[in-house]
Amino acid sequence: MIEGVAVDPLEVKVDERGRVVPLFRADEGLPAFGQIHLTTLHPGVVKAWHRHRRTTDVVACVAGTVRVGLSDDREGSATRGELNEFFLGVHAPWRIRIPPGVWFGLKAVGAGEALVVVYADRPYDPRDPDEERWDPEVNEIPFDWHRRDR
Repeated sequence: MIEGVAVDPLEVKVDERGRVVPLFRADEGLPAFGQIHLTTLHPGVVKAWHRHRRTTDVVACVAGTVRVGLSDDREGSATRGELNEFFLGVHAPWRIRIPPGVWFGLKAVGAGEALVVVYADRPYDPRDPDEERWDPEVNEIPFDWHRRDR
């Protein structure tokens, strides 16, 4: 596991009316609140690569399924060069904390649109966006976004 990454199971409470899944609770040691936003991905779409210098993101997929890729390229990190891969969604109710400096990406792998809720410890500032982006296919990260069932 990449240093600083945390993967937490989400408790799904189900009854005859439906389900409730607490995503972000103040008593669970999450980073300070900055903003919460929703990002969506159409089937097969990859949103990668992305990293922050100062911001910690915590992601949870609330509809559909996403493949999450992480890459540690931080100077001095004990896990520099490591890759992590996770699948999140209704059948894998997890929350992933992504520390500053770790590259991450998402791919919708189900048949429908995937909805991902992102909790960030800082609000987005367009004057100082605190982000870097790389093309998902043309970069230095040895992570393959293609399907592997063939």
